[in-house]
Amino acid sequence: QVQLVESGGGMVQAGGSLRLSCTGYGSDLGFDDMGWYREGPTKQRELVATVGRGGQTTIADSVKGRCTITRDNAKNAVILQMDNLKPEDTGVYYCHAYPRYDNWAFWGQGTQVTVSS
Repeated sequence: QVQLVESGGGMVQAGGSLRLSCTGYGSDLGFDDMGWYREGPTKQRELVATVGRGGQTTIADSVKGRCTITRDNAKNAVILQMDNLKPEDTGVYYCHAYPRYDNWAFWGQGTQVTVSS
């Protein structure tokens, strides 16, 4: 059974930084696209950033220039480094990943990020 285990959420003041980590388990061949989505007060889940196995990234305009996404294929891990955080970045952040050669994606349990002004 595939599982995505997240860590690194928390509470920071505006302008601060957080680093979110996610490790995937249960996929013998590893993962294709891995990334992060978030749910804010509207409860709509939106893309933050994704990274492919080859390192190609997609970054939401709302966080571009403030977030960096990287991955370690050997560890099945994806890391989201968030700098210069703003109150509007507050939300639950979910790891998202496709096991290799699979069209069904999985979600992590979510980690809370709170940015105070």
